[in-house]
Amino acid sequence: MTAVPDLDDLDRAILAALHRDASQSASQIGRRLGLSQPATWRRIKRLQDARIIAGRRLMLDAEQLGFGVTVFLGVKLATKGRVSLDDFERAITAIREVQTVEHVLGLYDYRLRVVARDLADFERVLRRRIMTLPGVGNVEANVLLSEERRPGPLGD
Repeated sequence: MTAVPDLDDLDRAILAALHRDASQSASQIGRRLGLSQPATWRRIKRLQDARIIAGRRLMLDAEQLGFGVTVFLGVKLATKGRVSLDDFERAITAIREVQTVEHVLGLYDYRLRVVARDLADFERVLRRRIMTLPGVGNVEANVLLSEERRPGPLGD
């Protein structure tokens, strides 16, 4: 594993710029920060090698794609001994409406983010796909009403 580099103000500015818009080129970022394209690229590469930049992700607008409902599900497995966590994770990630699967500590074993076209579609996904998985016990649903972007760890 690569040692974590010391981050200076330019590194933090590059991270903040990429966090706002990961599609920016090293040249665009460098121009705003007063760096050359090669110097900016080297810094980005160093941050990637150190796994500070773990990847870049395209964000889709689920509502524009026809998925108007987002629900967070807390799932408690009923039979942890008979159904392995790996089996549950493999099965749940095969459901296309499930956007994220987080194994958590607390009242529930998993926290899921599920998108659906509407509440009737969500009910279908819940009843026919999620609740039929082996080992699923208690489920709690929280419908997302609104979502605001919160500042990241860099305060941007």
